[in-house]
Amino acid sequence: MTIEPPAPGEPRRPLGPRDPGDAWVVRGDGTRYWGRFGAAGLLAIDADRGVLLQHRVAWSHHGDTWALPGGARHEGESACDGALREAAEEAGVPAGAVRPRLLSVLDLEVWTYATLVADVVAPFEPVISDPESRELAWVPVDAVESYLLHPGFAASWPALRSLLAVRPAVVVDVANVMGAVPDGWWRDRAGAAERLIARLTALAEVGVSAERIGLPADTWFPQWLAVVEGQAARVASGGAVEVVAAPGSGDDEIVAQASRLASAGRTVTVVTSDRELARRVTDAGATARGARWLLDQLPA
Repeated sequence: MTIEPPAPGEPRRPLGPRDPGDAWVVRGDGTRYWGRFGAAGLLAIDADRGVLLQHRVAWSHHGDTWALPGGARHEGESACDGALREAAEEAGVPAGAVRPRLLSVLDLEVWTYATLVADVVAPFEPVISDPESRELAWVPVDAVESYLLHPGFAASWPALRSLLAVRPAVVVDVANVMGAVPDGWWRDRAGAAERLIARLTALAEVGVSAERIGLPADTWFPQWLAVVEGQAARVASGGAVEVVAAPGSGDDEIVAQASRLASAGRTVTVVTSDRELARRVTDAGATARGARWLLDQLPA
């Protein structure tokens, strides 16, 4: 558990066990940042209740302000893992209760702060579980700016808020992507589809760079749909990847899924190198990307 030390001049509190990351980073101008390996926080979004904020105790750095549950990252820890661990330690956020949507990183060269924006998929009540919190509360999005915010969070909130309405989805034409790699997939279409979906699942866990998907921020975790047909239609969903078995034409199902998602206000990318299908999904409000766009990102 990361316990941030008191602000200068405040009484010192017991810190307990310390991680090597629990230390200040000091810039040349004397500005201090908590977390030798950077810091991370969780912006949990509940569709009905708003965002989860932490009221910091007075003795903490920038005390008596509201911010996100978060703190120093451990050595070798990813930003996402650090944000989720800190949220569990400071606010009792249960494992699996949130699904990552995007990661936004403030990079000050000597120090970074990563904000993991995640949707609540299993509602929970936050629990004060360390001495740094005075209060934890779900705050409506429109009311956040009425609170006395931590300076760092106050500076980042306008940009983060503008991204809350963006919900990307990627629809994959599995047959077309498989066909782009001459690895003998035609001998076992179902097996080849399973291997591709396993690689999609691995990509879904690490996210897609903002540059790749044409969105702001740093990393996005889109909703993934893999449309299969024919012999591959028996493939099961792969956790983070929803497998959609086309009852008839795979192309028609892809267009239907793209149209449904776009109509719901989602930012939709369809992965296919089929020119006619690309034209159809573009007309439905999606962006078409060729198979190579996806293959270049997939883990081996």
